[in-house]
Amino acid sequence: MTGGEDQITVQIKYKDVEENFSGCVNDVWVSINKFFSEFIPTFEISKKLVLTVDLQELIKECENIIAFTEEGPHLLVSRDKLTDNETLALQLLASYVGYKLGTVESDAVSREELQAKLGKTAKITSTRLGELAKSEMVKKTADGEYKITTFGVIQIQKDFLPRIKLKIGS
Repeated sequence: MTGGEDQITVQIKYKDVEENFSGCVNDVWVSINKFFSEFIPTFEISKKLVLTVDLQELIKECENIIAFTEEGPHLLVSRDKLTDNETLALQLLASYVGYKLGTVESDAVSREELQAKLGKTAKITSTRLGELAKSEMVKKTADGEYKITTFGVIQIQKDFLPRIKLKIGS
């Protein structure tokens, strides 16, 4: 090109990041390369730190453990093979998965419903829910119901499901 090079403007926008580069083609090209060489590694590293749930993988891992009927989510594992915390966590996980699949109206469950599914006293149910909440696997909603957290889903996938599959020989 000649001394009077044409100017170029490039806008890059990805999620919350937006950058504009203007100038001669070579300068803009160098700036874009520098931007990506700095941005992409940071983005890749930060992506590894954000917990996300792969719903398809979760559903596969829950096969023969939870199921859904017209009446709602159900555990396919006998209660006597599960601890109280495993039972409550799985019930909340089933509601989470059912909600994501559109088979249940909410991923939140009342303490009374959880107590009925657990088959224990209100005091034991509240104590176990408190333990799960303290470990940040479960949270209490503004209207007093309980739901599994993203952290809780990941913990169930990493710790609970493998242990439960060993118990049931799956």
